[in-house]
Amino acid sequence: MPESITRHLTAAIGAEPERASVTFLGVEPIDVLRFADVSRRQVVFATVGCARHPMHDPADLAPDPERGPRAELLVRMRPEAPLPGLHRALATVAAAPAVEGLILGDDSLIDLQEPLWGGAVCSAFLLSPDSGVADLPLADPADPVRFLAAVPITANEAAWVRLKGAQALREAWDEAGVDVTDPARGGVSPA
Repeated sequence: MPESITRHLTAAIGAEPERASVTFLGVEPIDVLRFADVSRRQVVFATVGCARHPMHDPADLAPDPERGPRAELLVRMRPEAPLPGLHRALATVAAAPAVEGLILGDDSLIDLQEPLWGGAVCSAFLLSPDSGVADLPLADPADPVRFLAAVPITANEAAWVRLKGAQALREAWDEAGVDVTDPARGGVSPA
C-alpha cells in the first residue's frame, strides 16, 4: 500500500518527492515525502505509513484488521524559510495511531508541546479534511485512505480550539488575514 499512496500523492501534487524515513521503537517506519508544489509556491510534506493499518480505539480487544478509518497527513508551507525537524514532528503524529491508539480525524488537535521545527512558534497541529488530495480507495472491505491537512498552530491557537472549537479559530484566521502556510506567521489569540 505505501507505493500506491506515494503514486496517488505524486499524481495529485504533480511533482516527484524527496523521501525521509523516521522510525520509532516497535512501529513500522513512517516515510515523509517532501514535494515542491511549484504551481502553488508551496512545499508539501506528506506522510506514508500511517494508513498501513486501520485506526481503532485501544479499548477494542478484537479490532478488525481491514475495516476502520485510515489517514495520511499533509502539511503545506510557503518555502520562504527552512523547516528543520518538521518531517519528524509530522511522523510523530502519523505514528500516534499505532503507538497510542489515537484516531486522527477532522478537527483533531494534536499538541506536541514543543516547536514543530527549529525556530517555530507553532507547537501543535489542527487536522482538516481540506488537504487538496482526494481519498484513495482500497480494495473491499478496507476503508479508503483519507488525506488530512495538518495545519501548524501556536499554543494560544491550540487553547482557542479547546475553548471555542476549530471552526472559531478558522474564522479568526479569516478575519485577521492569517496565512497558515507562512512559516514565520504570528498567531491569533483567544478573545
